[in-house]
Amino acid sequence: MVVPHTHWDREWYLPFQRFRVGLVRVLDEVLDAMAADPAYRFTMDGQLAAIEDYLEIRPARRGDVARFVAEGRLAVGPWLILADEFLCSGETLLRNLEYGMRGAAALGGAMPVGYLPDQFGHCAQMPQMLALAGLRLACLWRGVPAHVDRDAFDWTGADGTTIRTRYLPGGYGNAFGLFTGPAEGMPGRVTAFVSTAEGWASGDTLLAMYGADHSAPAREITAAGLRVATLAEALTADRVEGEVPRVAGELRSHARACILPGVVSARVPLKQAMARAERLLTRYAEPLSALWLADRSAGERLIDMAWRSVIACSGHDSITGCGSDETAQQVAARIAEAGQTAQAVVDLVTASLSETAPKGALVVVNPSPFERTGLVLADLPEDRASLADASGRAVPVQRLEHAPTLLDETVMDDLSRLLGRVHERELYGQEIVSWNAGDGVFTVTVSRHASGPYAYEDLRRAVLDAGPGPWVVRTVAKPVVTVAALVTVPPLGRAVLTPRPPAPGRPAPVANAPVANTLRTDPYGFEPVLDNGLLRVRVAGDGTLSLRGADGVEVHGVGRIVHGGDIGDTYNHAPPPDDRLLDRPSRVVVEEICAGPLTGAYEITRVYDWPAGLEDDGDETVPTAVTTLVELRAGEPFARCEITMDVRCRDHRVRWHAPLPRAAAESYAEGQFAVVRRGLTAEGGGGNGGGERPIPTFPAESFAAAGGLAALLDHVTEYEIVRDEVSGDEISGDGTEMALTLVRSVGYLSRNRNPYRDEPAGPEVPTPAAQCRGPLTVRFAVLPYAGEWHEAGLPRLAEEFRHDLPGIPGTGPATAGDVNGDMDGDMDVNGDGPDGGGRLAISGDGVMMAALRERDGRLEVRLVAEHPTATEAVVRGDFTAAWTAGVPGSPLSPLEVSHDELFGDGADGRGPAESTGAAGSPGAPDSPSAPDSPGSPRSWRTVRVPLTPFEIATVHLGGA
Repeated sequence: MVVPHTHWDREWYLPFQRFRVGLVRVLDEVLDAMAADPAYRFTMDGQLAAIEDYLEIRPARRGDVARFVAEGRLAVGPWLILADEFLCSGETLLRNLEYGMRGAAALGGAMPVGYLPDQFGHCAQMPQMLALAGLRLACLWRGVPAHVDRDAFDWTGADGTTIRTRYLPGGYGNAFGLFTGPAEGMPGRVTAFVSTAEGWASGDTLLAMYGADHSAPAREITAAGLRVATLAEALTADRVEGEVPRVAGELRSHARACILPGVVSARVPLKQAMARAERLLTRYAEPLSALWLADRSAGERLIDMAWRSVIACSGHDSITGCGSDETAQQVAARIAEAGQTAQAVVDLVTASLSETAPKGALVVVNPSPFERTGLVLADLPEDRASLADASGRAVPVQRLEHAPTLLDETVMDDLSRLLGRVHERELYGQEIVSWNAGDGVFTVTVSRHASGPYAYEDLRRAVLDAGPGPWVVRTVAKPVVTVAALVTVPPLGRAVLTPRPPAPGRPAPVANAPVANTLRTDPYGFEPVLDNGLLRVRVAGDGTLSLRGADGVEVHGVGRIVHGGDIGDTYNHAPPPDDRLLDRPSRVVVEEICAGPLTGAYEITRVYDWPAGLEDDGDETVPTAVTTLVELRAGEPFARCEITMDVRCRDHRVRWHAPLPRAAAESYAEGQFAVVRRGLTAEGGGGNGGGERPIPTFPAESFAAAGGLAALLDHVTEYEIVRDEVSGDEISGDGTEMALTLVRSVGYLSRNRNPYRDEPAGPEVPTPAAQCRGPLTVRFAVLPYAGEWHEAGLPRLAEEFRHDLPGIPGTGPATAGDVNGDMDGDMDVNGDGPDGGGRLAISGDGVMMAALRERDGRLEVRLVAEHPTATEAVVRGDFTAAWTAGVPGSPLSPLEVSHDELFGDGADGRGPAESTGAAGSPGAPDSPSAPDSPGSPRSWRTVRVPLTPFEIATVHLGGA
């Protein structure tokens, strides 16, 4: 059965708009062919974006597209775009499906096949993602392991969901040659195709994928006497029954096709920007607007715009960085715009929240669905450099640094020039408090949060009355000190802190957390050590770290920087034959940055002499300073690391190495709704593979762990568990080190001669910007642990590391009882839920919240069980009904809701309610026991969601 199609790279070796010109030509030909021939069929690559891009240029053909889709002759969707499954979050993949299926439905319906033709491997939870969208059939090419010897297999996701999957031996263009050459040679070409495909056939029909990159199938295919179908028609007509091979988890085998693993470390700044944009969108903009914004009309539109940009950037030739420099620049700009759009929504929320607290106060928001205690930085007046919570309790603070008080001093003959610097009340980024003229000096005093009356006309009159100059004009800021405050914030809630004069005597004790001290074990104070009771960090003379956890696990030599060459390309790393691995610095300098009860930090600068490049540079070296800021905070069992360097070398790879506390035969990495167990090798050889050398570098999204050492990650990062036992040309034994790729610099999109790949992965286009030269900063955290990854609570630690607690300055008026800006402790500022929480709290072993938003008047929360055994999510909140839902938002099954908590006036927010009950079915009206009028006690309810390991559950909460 012949499936006419095209594979369309939205952007790749050409930028988007230049590729779109070709798209218009191809789809013009396809639609004309379909209009002329009712037997013609066409499958649009599994993605809707190409159709939308086309209709922007040819809006008059929307009717043709909708007609052919409705007739079942044109297959569109179900994806919006063909994303790289490892370089975006699982939530982005689900939104990709949601947008694609909704857009395809508007044109007549989405293709009911999870078509994944060209992605560079497939993530472990893709089967459940497709099933949640109602898709029980997948079709793919890359990553299939060697034991699959037929064109169909059962693919089981990390949670146990199994879907029937059609494998495409030879790729998505396995029948492209059928219609090339003279017509009289067609029988021979068909015979040749059949002889090749028959050995793979699981059913009665041979699937002939007639199409290639960026081209339209020939019009005469329907006259060749072969049956023509869309991909959905072909797969549903040939249902494979009986036993087929089984595959569990992710598909990252090199055995049958190249999976091009080097894209994970190509153009690292793109990966960093993507992670920031996704976090801003999914964990700040969406949930905070759903919980705290009264008017969400503007925010909803901005969020939609941001999602479309993020999804567009997740394309398998976009976020991967394996395109031209022009394409990478466009992707970077689009990601930046998505992040800025999400930040605009956060700005709307923070502006709303700031108005609820008096000017000078600090509103701290918790983006996590469980109580958090963490550090927040704040700039406070020198005379009020301590903080109190809404109950008047002192908050632990540590003074970090003073801001300069003299901002500017200028001599002016004409004092009226000063007025040109003033914008309403703003001067040098602060607000005018007062002014004074005398002895030839005109002094303006400013503050970051001014209070009291002010009128621009009064300032203008004072300037005019001062008379002719010269005048020395001084802008002086009120003394301000930056402090770190240890704040406890309820789940998805807020806490309001108020500056107060420092109390005499010792600082406030640190509650519920061990105190961090820069303990000096050397009696002479020469040994740099940080210790908070949970982790001890010592800086060695070579700049590496020694770590010892509270459980006794110890490791030394952490943070060795290793430089090696790379003669590969954006697709595949390849070291030169005579590669020299350089790891010894020529100079090491260690400087204490801060020390105190809440945070301590050292800056470690190591200078290396690295080769300038691999070609035509001789022995030229480039001195490169690599700076590591290592910080330990109260209550955190991990050391935060921020590594900064100015990348000036070419064609190289720089990795951060850490020994493992114990040898490891496997690693665990989190990403896309699963924690994946991986061995120390990658499968290669066998079958009709693409001649790609399998290397055991893998992607991890939020953490990678092995042998009692974990790295908590800021963005998708390439890691490897390194073995050091060499036998001949083979490396064997258990893993002894973890290596994280900090930067990989290459100069070509694809090299025709890459030692680690037999065939080109694309055109040999120079990509000088892929050398990633210039300043680079990489953030992560590291910790030793005993036991298994889940026993150490790595998912929750990664959540805390990746999601800061924002501090928002208050802008509201002073409250009743407020004296000099100090609250008296009775102001109700701590939110809407028990103990000042928001509208929701989530708990459960390994239960993580992937997203929270308002959808069709309900709260939608995405849960995932990052736990190796069955667990239960406990969702508490202000709702009356709950049910599970699929990707399109359609209800799946009701959940029982208990009515067990009261809070509000007259309730302590902790005791159980007197009665319990069950919620109605999805869409049921609000319960009669819904919250009463303001001022009366309100009820919180609980729903329990049983979860299998790594299961994704989308829960809708109604009646809130």
